[in-house]
Amino acid sequence: MRAFEVVSPFNPAGDQGEAIATLVDGIKHRERFQTLKGVTGSGKTFSMAKVIEAVQMPALIVSHNKTLAAQLFREFKEFFPYNAVEYFVSYYDYYQPEAYVASRDLYIEKDAAVNAEIERLRLSATRSLMEREDVIVVATVSCIYGLATPEVYRKMTASFKKSDTIDGDSLIRRFVELQYERNDAILERGLFRRRGDTIEICPAYMEEAYRIEFEWNTVKYIRRFNPVSGEILEELDRAVIYPAKQFVMPQEMIDSALGIIKAELAERIAFFQRNGRIAEAERIKTRVEYDIEMLTETGYCPGIENYSAPLAGRRSGSAPDTLVDYFSRRHLTFIDESHVTLPQIGAMYNGDHSRKTSLVEYGFRLPCALDNRPLRRDEFLKRLNEAIFVSATPSETELKLSARVVEQLIRPTGLLDPEIEVHPSEGQMEDIYTEVQKRIQAGERSLILTLTKKMAEDLTDYLASLGLKVRYIHSEIETIERVEILTQLRRGDFDILVGINLLREGIDLPEVSFIAILDADKIGFLRSLTSLIQIIGRAARNAAGKVVMYADRESAAMRAAIAETSRRRLIQMEYNEKHGITPTTVRKAIAGILNRRAEEEKQAVATSIDVFKKAYSVRIPKERKQLLAALNQEMLEYAKNLEFEQAAAIRDEIKKIEEMRKKS
Repeated sequence: MRAFEVVSPFNPAGDQGEAIATLVDGIKHRERFQTLKGVTGSGKTFSMAKVIEAVQMPALIVSHNKTLAAQLFREFKEFFPYNAVEYFVSYYDYYQPEAYVASRDLYIEKDAAVNAEIERLRLSATRSLMEREDVIVVATVSCIYGLATPEVYRKMTASFKKSDTIDGDSLIRRFVELQYERNDAILERGLFRRRGDTIEICPAYMEEAYRIEFEWNTVKYIRRFNPVSGEILEELDRAVIYPAKQFVMPQEMIDSALGIIKAELAERIAFFQRNGRIAEAERIKTRVEYDIEMLTETGYCPGIENYSAPLAGRRSGSAPDTLVDYFSRRHLTFIDESHVTLPQIGAMYNGDHSRKTSLVEYGFRLPCALDNRPLRRDEFLKRLNEAIFVSATPSETELKLSARVVEQLIRPTGLLDPEIEVHPSEGQMEDIYTEVQKRIQAGERSLILTLTKKMAEDLTDYLASLGLKVRYIHSEIETIERVEILTQLRRGDFDILVGINLLREGIDLPEVSFIAILDADKIGFLRSLTSLIQIIGRAARNAAGKVVMYADRESAAMRAAIAETSRRRLIQMEYNEKHGITPTTVRKAIAGILNRRAEEEKQAVATSIDVFKKAYSVRIPKERKQLLAALNQEMLEYAKNLEFEQAAAIRDEIKKIEEMRKKS
């Protein structure tokens, strides 16, 4: 195994070294759960990387959404350039699950747009876990959904080496079993072709292809080459081809499973007939018999995952194999932003089970479909070796599970948690006006947090009437415009941003030095202890950071947030004084917001949409179809580059055009 090696110009600073050493000691003592409680901007990602380097264990890093997972993926790729850093998220750009709404007798067919590049990255992750031990996989919670068993996946390969005696026809049949398709005209991912004594295949998980040249039935050359240019990249002694899909089975397992599926079908038909439900009996008979025929003829069928339990030989109710099971040895797991990620993992099972129960009840699926499910939270945690919960605001769940809670409070920049004051709600507008004017004169920005969209809009109008440069932001504003608004705030095009929930972890606004929290004493998610601490963290990137809570009383959440922030601030001040550190405001390129490309490229999204709309008439069906195809292609390009915010903006535009079509 190649050693994990962090490549970075920085060394651990502040209390990072102590946090890393404590976590490493916990792992060496095989303490299953620990928590890294790190303040915003303290370099938690760097600490995670150094822990991996110290313990030399493969790692799984779980995030709660694609955008943050992409950010972590890029950072870990930079930290570990000599190791296999992989990306495993849902491969759908758009996903509408199969469902049945009984109250309306409405069946919703599964509809999805698969992103080919993300599918390649997923397959690359499972392939790396099969072949290497120096692997770091950055994943979303989609990693708790079922895959083919690792043992079967490992067997479902085509391996060959130079001088092997292989019949070309048998090798082609093996490629077909692995769900590769023959196309003698073009060579793309998931395809192979034959030209005389040469077979070329482009693995579904690679951007390059293999060329196998035979002399009679002996493998003479194995070459890795660029399928576009034809350039030979490498001469190889051997090669292994992994499946083109993550649900593949050898024919003998399929044959064995077909008997189980047929028996369950017969039982289900009999159940519906006994209860006089003839429509359901006919429905399940037609659907499953078609699937059986497809499995018999091709070894695959649409929705094959719904038969994963009989195909894998699992008993009813048992948990499926998931990405975690592909780690061949002891591994380390980080649950990033655990206060959000763990509840999300816990919620996924119930929603999936409810939807599938309705499908089974009304004859759209066999009961074995219920075993195609995500793991429950307890099942997921049970499969982990050692895990570290990472959050600035871990919940009670993480804290109770953890043998150690390691704090990382010192920022390398010396920045302190912001000052917090509580002001009465009476006269709050005058007070806010005074505070923001101070920031404007200092060339700094301000955030104001409200509880409703209408309040955000009304407050924006009021402040604008006072001559202030102000904008608002909320969920009804389209994705690309939200990105642009944040960029303009940082750039100084306006001074004040009013919003409801500006908590989004990973968004850095170092120019913001003042945050006003209206109705801070209200009970609810937006004013919970976790939310308040996350809000306060938005002002921790500026040396002049200050937060004012406007309230008529002090809620329990307010008191706890103020106490925790004061405690952290005191520790940070003592550290700075001891080491002679002067807090320095974070200087970050404006184009770095959300780690997207340069501002010009973000603007290009809006421009490209505008260009497409000018080139095609939405009112003419043929041109509207061409417009949607062009926008879909553009969306896929952004998703391929892991630019999910831009892809989402184009997706929103596609939805608007489709809604216009339905109304016309």
